[in-house]
Amino acid sequence: MSAPGAWWARIPDPVIDAAVVAVAVVDVLLSVEEAGPVSQAMAALACASLAVRRRFPLPVFLLTLPASLMLDNVFAPFAALFTLAERSRNRRLLVVCAVLFALASAAPWPLYDLTAHDRTWTLVYFFYTLATAAAPVLLGQLVQARRDLARRLVEIEEAREHERLLHSQAVLARERAQLAREMHDVVSHQVSLIAVQAGALQVAATGPDFKEGARTIRSLSVDTLDELRHMVTLLRASGGRATELTPQPTLADLHKLVTTSGIDAELTGELPPEVGTTAQRAVYRTVQEALTNVRKHAPGASATVRLWRADDGAAFGVTVTNTPPTRPSLPLPGSHQGLIGLKERAELLGGTFESGPTADGGYAVTLHMPPRAD
Repeated sequence: MSAPGAWWARIPDPVIDAAVVAVAVVDVLLSVEEAGPVSQAMAALACASLAVRRRFPLPVFLLTLPASLMLDNVFAPFAALFTLAERSRNRRLLVVCAVLFALASAAPWPLYDLTAHDRTWTLVYFFYTLATAAAPVLLGQLVQARRDLARRLVEIEEAREHERLLHSQAVLARERAQLAREMHDVVSHQVSLIAVQAGALQVAATGPDFKEGARTIRSLSVDTLDELRHMVTLLRASGGRATELTPQPTLADLHKLVTTSGIDAELTGELPPEVGTTAQRAVYRTVQEALTNVRKHAPGASATVRLWRADDGAAFGVTVTNTPPTRPSLPLPGSHQGLIGLKERAELLGGTFESGPTADGGYAVTLHMPPRAD
């Protein structure tokens, strides 16, 4: 934002409103000297109504029309018309209001039969005033477009930051996958050799102490291999931030995730406390990815995160549903791997993952987990 724009944005709204009312009063005082009490009352009403033009732009504009008909004031209807154009997206309404202002300004007061010459000048003045009324309308629309553009630029920057984060997560995922392969190819191979040699030593040993020692070494080697396979699975399935290794997110972090998602989201339901930590991470990642997709692909939509458990205890999971977007989404590039990753994560734990559009034009994702998912 430029320096003048930043200076203008720092002026409090009440100060601006007071200045607008003051200028309108000065404009009215220049043409109210010979006006009657009705005209003076209408002028005072027009000036006073400008104080609430931000909240009621259309009623305030309509209140300025009687003063425009009775007096030669210009500023009050111009200010009201500008505010209406800045806040309304109904262009037909703006055209009608501009025509009403031109009629009120061009029509004589009091109303009486005009001569042909007077009618001609009234018509000329009408078109002149109508062309003049286009200035506050166009200026208001320009301010509105600038505000929309600034908001869109912020959304684009946030989307780009999210894309950079996704890229860093993808790089981290590749590094973890490479580390998993190295651990599997090197460490597991060496531990397997230890287990084989310990088994052979257990068979060949004659003393009970030697047999027990060999059995212990073989048992520890087998346990190490099981833990190693579990760690390799986690490394291949995880693609989050490096700081997520300690600690990993759980169901207790869902509320914070939903409230800080940047969209209108609601968390309902609960899951049993015996759900394993790995399954909790799967539920968390599903909600995280779903809310990210809502923010990215459905601007303005609201979401509902529902934790559920089957009545017979045969399954549990989470369903994230969002309403249709209220604004068009930005044409941003994406890897389209988020939902695929969620499906792979669910399959690793013996569950299923479903996603698709809803009947009302929204979108829903559902994670089904078996009762004994770790």
